[in-house]
Amino acid sequence: MSGAVTARLPDGRLHLQEGPIDLIVEAFGTAIEVERAYAQAVERFGDVLPGLVNELPTLRRPVGETAPQLQGPVARRMAEAVWPHRAIYITPMAAVAGAVADEMLEALVRGRTLDKAYVNDGGDIAIHLAPGQQLRAGIVADLQAPQLSGFATLHHDRPVRGIATSGRGGRSFSLGIADSATVLAATAAAADAAATLIANAVNVDTPAVRRQPACEIDPDSDLGGLPVTVAVGELSPALVAEALDRGMLEARRLRLCGMIDSAALSLKGHWRIEAGDRALTEALSETGTG
Repeated sequence: MSGAVTARLPDGRLHLQEGPIDLIVEAFGTAIEVERAYAQAVERFGDVLPGLVNELPTLRRPVGETAPQLQGPVARRMAEAVWPHRAIYITPMAAVAGAVADEMLEALVRGRTLDKAYVNDGGDIAIHLAPGQQLRAGIVADLQAPQLSGFATLHHDRPVRGIATSGRGGRSFSLGIADSATVLAATAAAADAAATLIANAVNVDTPAVRRQPACEIDPDSDLGGLPVTVAVGELSPALVAEALDRGMLEARRLRLCGMIDSAALSLKGHWRIEAGDRALTEALSETGTG
């Protein structure tokens, strides 16, 4: 792990960082089980980034009718998460953060007895819950000025084990104008891919939105010449509503297809919620954002 940083934060959480991968890991249980879990995570982390780098050319290509041939477990998780969306332009990179979180969570909990645990990869979170356990996760509306806007309470008896947020101002380019699109799904990788698509769908055609080909900003971008959002000016209430309506259509489609549990979309201080998870609706409503 020559290029990786491993540290314990003052509150006891584990911090793992190498290149663009920056993880916060926390486990709950007996002290010895937590320490063994953290040791397992540290051991696994050293191979994550090198494994991805080896397969980057394939991971940056859009998926088509033939499944990409990938070797590493994280790369395969990425491809599996985007495969249901192959009818549109999407590359496995749309699920990279969530897939890393899922892989690291699996390494963390393997053989361990933990009450609950999570791996947070820059806001894309993989979650473990033992029977009877729950976890409260914060939701951020504006990725450029992050502060908590509400919470989602996850329970063991619900199928949600992944949360991801995408939108303009996040770590990756967006085709849309959403301030944020937070998705709850069965895995972090699935949530990551879906959040990307929903955030892209929150869109409207107006001169107030400035776009630029992704390759002009980053020659290595997997989005190539697709126009990504670089600035959003003032929008009328009607345009905000139109953009959110488009995002909601995509969120509802994905939920009805069984690909996500819930989604919360925000733009210019306005929210829309597509909720199979009642707790998500209630949490956001309690903060005054619903």
